[in-house]
Amino acid sequence: MKKKNNIEELIEQKKATQAKKEAKAALNAKESIAPKPAKTTKKINTVKIIPLGGVDGIGMNMTAFEYGDDIIVVDCGISFPREDMPGVDVVIPDFSYLVRNADKIRGLVLTHGHEDHIGAVPYLLKKLHCDVFGTRLTLGILDGKLNEHNIRTEDLYEVRAGEMLALGVFDVEFIHVNHSMPDAIALCINTPCGRIVHTGDFKIDFTPIGTTPIDLGRFAELGRKGVKLLLCDSTNAERPGYTPSESSLTASFDRIFQDDTRRVVIATFSSNVHRVQQILEACARHGRKVALTGRSLQNVLRAAQQLGYIDIPEGLVIDIADCKYFPPEQLAIITTGSQGEPMSALYRMAFGAHTLVSLSTTDLVVISASCIPGNEKLVGKIINELYKKGVEVITDRTDDVHVSGHACREELKLMHSLVKADSFVPLHGEFKHLVAHANLAKSLGTPEKNVLIPFPGRIIEMDRRGIHYGDEVEAGHVMIDVAGGDGVESAVLRDRMNLSESGVVFITAGISPEGELTVMPEIVSRGFVYVKDNEELMQYLTDMARKFVTKSLERGITDPTAIGTRLKDDMLNTIYQKTKHKPVVVTLITEVGY
Repeated sequence: MKKKNNIEELIEQKKATQAKKEAKAALNAKESIAPKPAKTTKKINTVKIIPLGGVDGIGMNMTAFEYGDDIIVVDCGISFPREDMPGVDVVIPDFSYLVRNADKIRGLVLTHGHEDHIGAVPYLLKKLHCDVFGTRLTLGILDGKLNEHNIRTEDLYEVRAGEMLALGVFDVEFIHVNHSMPDAIALCINTPCGRIVHTGDFKIDFTPIGTTPIDLGRFAELGRKGVKLLLCDSTNAERPGYTPSESSLTASFDRIFQDDTRRVVIATFSSNVHRVQQILEACARHGRKVALTGRSLQNVLRAAQQLGYIDIPEGLVIDIADCKYFPPEQLAIITTGSQGEPMSALYRMAFGAHTLVSLSTTDLVVISASCIPGNEKLVGKIINELYKKGVEVITDRTDDVHVSGHACREELKLMHSLVKADSFVPLHGEFKHLVAHANLAKSLGTPEKNVLIPFPGRIIEMDRRGIHYGDEVEAGHVMIDVAGGDGVESAVLRDRMNLSESGVVFITAGISPEGELTVMPEIVSRGFVYVKDNEELMQYLTDMARKFVTKSLERGITDPTAIGTRLKDDMLNTIYQKTKHKPVVVTLITEVGY
């Protein structure tokens, strides 16, 4: 029975096979007659690297990584306003592209807690919601900032070096590095198109303060596994050699605080916790009490102490108001203002505006920081004012009181050699720094076609073939007036510049409902010209304003707003022709009844 069934099954299988052959032959005949469709090229999967800041000057670091419907953002910092930005407190990246693609954002990852990497986070979170990931100290500092902006902080997630985090299609690994503050990390971003190593800000320090050396072993291991793209800190790409260790400053601070006649006022970056720790330890060794001044410094140290990143001996720190009870040689003041920021604590001391600290010849001021490019005039202004008071000033140009937190050329060479990336894009620096770093990569063997210099908003695409430039997205900077609570438009900034350079001219006049000039034009100037010395010019401008308003009325133009708008343009041209100045012109044409 079993055998018979097997034979019958075999016959059925042969019939089915024959039917399939006949059907296939008919299909082939049909296809040979029909036109064949054109061949299509399979779309290449692409990771987009989008620099939104940090590639056209120092600060404002921010880079987005996009693949399909997933975006992760690395860092979100501020930069200092330039001299041509009056009334601007901070400058932040343009978030337009991220806001438009908010539904794709899987997270914001922070490499460390410096202002140029986290300072703009509150402004971003006011425009969109996303989870924020960072190390313990980074989030501790950020938490205080968010509270100041009345932003909820429950969406902050702590990560640690050595851990891996899945954000959409991206797997992000955190790698310990050394910088000028604790808890700095680099990133290895695993993407569908290959590994990307993002160093963040780093230096190679074998004797760091309060932490372990950079994890060079992990970078080497990633290099052996294969890295598609390296994104690397370029701040010191022009400097030869190696960056000195933070611990090398110990001898300098001991020498400074041994002074038995003067009070020492020392300014440094508020977030440089390692530096502050060294200063505190030196003061304790030499019997000096320490006072702190500057809100950002106090906030950072409060967070660092609560989280265990700084050790402040009991009784060492006193209130700034109690300085008067100690002789100069028993006192040190740690302050903000190393970049010459107007109204910082050091600025107010220099110009006699600090309510609790007055400087004199019994003081020594130490600026334990390097001058960020663009701040030279601000820092120079403070130093000059201090010298006028008879205060001695020590800077990194005159003594060993500062070391950088960024890798110099030999350290950069080591990073490139360990990671062995196929392609390279420099980050973090002015354009000259990016070019210097790009040239360094080429000299180490990276093919020229695999090295691209980034531009704000210019997409760099990475696929299996390599990297190349793509489209552009909105990018640039947004100027923030903290008192105004919002961004400063370019037109407002131009008006502020004009006001500071050429002053303002007010023009008023009155017209009747019937379209007659009832109140003759009057011109008031502030900061434009000294009226008593320019009576002829002011009379000429008044006559021109009267003639313009009269002609407008004669032509049937009776709307006060329309007359005022046209009068403003006409008077701007007239004033420029006569004086070559462009003051802000304000017109007020009102309708006056009988």
